[in-house]
Amino acid sequence: MGTAIKQQQLELVRVRNLVKHFPVENSDDVVRAVDGVSFDIRSGETLGLVGESGCGKSTVGRCLIRLYEPTSGEVWFEDQNIATLANRDMQALRREMQIIFQDPYASLNPRLSILSIIAEPLKIHGIGDKNERKERVADLLQKVGLDPAYMNRYPHEFSGGQRQRIGIARALALNPKLIICDEPVSALDVSVQAQVVNLLQDLQAEFGLTYLFISHGLAVVEHISNRVAVMYLGKIVEIAEAKELYEHALHPYTQALLSAIPVPDPKQKRNRIVLRGDVPTPINPPSGCRFRTRCPIAIEECAQIDPELREIRPGHLAACIRVEGYQNARVAKT
Repeated sequence: MGTAIKQQQLELVRVRNLVKHFPVENSDDVVRAVDGVSFDIRSGETLGLVGESGCGKSTVGRCLIRLYEPTSGEVWFEDQNIATLANRDMQALRREMQIIFQDPYASLNPRLSILSIIAEPLKIHGIGDKNERKERVADLLQKVGLDPAYMNRYPHEFSGGQRQRIGIARALALNPKLIICDEPVSALDVSVQAQVVNLLQDLQAEFGLTYLFISHGLAVVEHISNRVAVMYLGKIVEIAEAKELYEHALHPYTQALLSAIPVPDPKQKRNRIVLRGDVPTPINPPSGCRFRTRCPIAIEECAQIDPELREIRPGHLAACIRVEGYQNARVAKT
């Protein structure tokens, strides 16, 4: 009993059956961007969320902080279900959760100085006077490796990497507990990516931050994440500790993704798993397992059974009826 209580306290975020559908214009159809996702984020960890473009991972991140209103499901932040909070209560809670956007060129208002951009969250929440906010901005710029003298400049005067550092400083302004990193390095050069990832890790260690790190760069995710969740067409198909997943992937989709990671040694060859066909439309996903139309090991039953995420090994969950031990996990759960 005590262990269960302790584990619950370690979970900063609990997502249960999260659904987000977008209506299609002039149609009764909906885009099933997120279609029943459940996972936890432990306090102080980095959970990587990976998958192909269009799988719904960014939508999950935005639903977590209600930039998108969930269609259904629960999103628990500590002891509050934020999916049901009133707007006034949600605004107060936003101090605890922030987001770093993918595009550093689109996420900063070109008409505002860096001082105004970073100080804006402080001003909205009524924190400090003008001089105190200016001191806070100067401190944040130093934290992210920029000269405080830059605060009176405008976004167009900075490189992409510098802009992303400014975005990180803005996310830190309110001392949040959770930061959604929505592909924060995908628009940057490789050398700058490493600098930003190292900065995020240093800030996490200093401030005890919790990250949901969304990316399609599997090498980056392996470097920064404690655990990794893999998404395909609106559903999570595998979750495990980072080392376990990269060394012993169970789901055929995860195995295909990992086989596509470039190998730095030209003499070493990786056995590439090439998936057939294109990703199905989220408006009308396949019956049963959504991955079956591209899966190299699919059988007839895959068209009838929509596999649940089940624990196959300790802490390692997968949603595939072909995975060894899946049926035993099913029996154990029932």
